Amino acid sequence: MVVNCVAYRNDGKRIGDVGIDAISDVLKEPDTFVWVGLHEPDEALLLRLQEEFDLHDLAIEDAQSAHQRTKIEAYGNSLFIVVQTAQLDGGHIAFGETHIFLGARYLVTVRHGASLSYAPARRSCEHTPDLLSLGPSYGLYSVLDFIVDNLLPIVRDFREELQELEQDIFAASFNRDTVRRLYDMQRDLMTLRLAVSPLQDVISQLVRLHPQLIPDELRAYFRDVHDHVTRVNDSISAMREMLTAAISVNLSLVTFGQNEVMKKLAGWAAMLAAPTLITSWYGMNFTHMPELAESWSYPVVIGVVACVVGGIYLALKRAKWL
Repeated sequence: MVVNCVAYRNDGKRIGDVGIDAISDVLKEPDTFVWVGLHEPDEALLLRLQEEFDLHDLAIEDAQSAHQRTKIEAYGNSLFIVVQTAQLDGGHIAFGETHIFLGARYLVTVRHGASLSYAPARRSCEHTPDLLSLGPSYGLYSVLDFIVDNLLPIVRDFREELQELEQDIFAASFNRDTVRRLYDMQRDLMTLRLAVSPLQDVISQLVRLHPQLIPDELRAYFRDVHDHVTRVNDSISAMREMLTAAISVNLSLVTFGQNEVMKKLAGWAAMLAAPTLITSWYGMNFTHMPELAESWSYPVVIGVVACVVGGIYLALKRAKWL
């Protein structure tokens, strides 16, 4: 459950790994802070961290549940942030959550569900000690930037898959699997948008507020993350519109193809109806039908039928029904 627990000096240099129980000893030393990474911790571990960092009861209660909305809450001189995470799993988006505790001398990340390790974000911070010397808030920036950067490839992969489905979309025949896949993609993107949109407000607060935790030198970095979130949100919106248009085009083409088939069937039915009507007239058992006695009656009827059918065929051909 404890992925890592590392102590740093205020100059951004790494002191080394420490145990959970040794956090209080590290914090007794001046000019130090701690970065803790957890993955689906149990209640006992969270309570231990609460004691070490004096975390608020409500924040700990929320961190125990992996079904929180994206939000930011201030508890005294600390922040509790919930961020939705996402990654592709077998063509579908798997969602998770990251709960973040930020204080003047600590940063705690708690991962639930589908979420990549934040080890790359930590390494990036350690490679830039001059920025990490600004405190745990720079680690918060790196984690948020890492989360957002992993969202855009998901939308890009969906766009590429949509391009691959174009041949099936513009097919005249109906393919239930194509429509189902388009619907699944649209549903996943809707859920992703619900996770990304509130993140804009969260990062906007980090850009403007909480001066006791976010130094002015870092606000430009959080603005950059905000720009990335906006770009992801715009890409999701554009992708959803493309999927809606693709579903409509597919259904319209299928309906158009069915209409063409129905027009042809109606045309052939009209040509069959003409001789049926004429011949049924002579199927009546009337005694006095003068033309039946004439020698030319049969060829005349055949000729009339042929002319009527031919006229109908030409009319339908000119109207592009056949």
